[in-house]
Amino acid sequence: MSDGRAWEGNIKARLYERVRGRGYDSLTAFAEARPTASLLELADELGPDDIAAVQVFSGLVAEAERSRRITRLVRGQLVRELAEALPNGWPAVLDDANRLKVAVALAHWGAYTPETHEQRVDKVGDALLATPPPPGWLPLGPDDELLLTLLPDEEA
Repeated sequence: MSDGRAWEGNIKARLYERVRGRGYDSLTAFAEARPTASLLELADELGPDDIAAVQVFSGLVAEAERSRRITRLVRGQLVRELAEALPNGWPAVLDDANRLKVAVALAHWGAYTPETHEQRVDKVGDALLATPPPPGWLPLGPDDELLLTLLPDEEA
């Protein structure tokens, strides 16, 4: 986890220098090669002492805006949150404990959602709770068939 040094110097230059040093031409390519890694895990891999998770996400949003792929980014972030909160996949029974795990994952997802997609994310969360996916479902990337059905691309 980053200490205060993450906010010193040229943050963007440091972030992209680390990404290129790992053989990727973009932060998106780096993150998509690790679709279930949390933002914190991505930040720690790039620089445990001087890269923060919020910096990684900010860079991902900027790239998604430039490439007009924000919906894909939003789906990808749900994958990350579900992998962290539900490592064994969607629970077979939504008892109180499992409902809490799902709610936490959805809340974290919502917190990392650009304003342009907040309403869509709320609807997807409601849909997942109203009609749960099959037990064990755990998307491995943003192109998961169910995710594409729930949150299709709208960018032109």
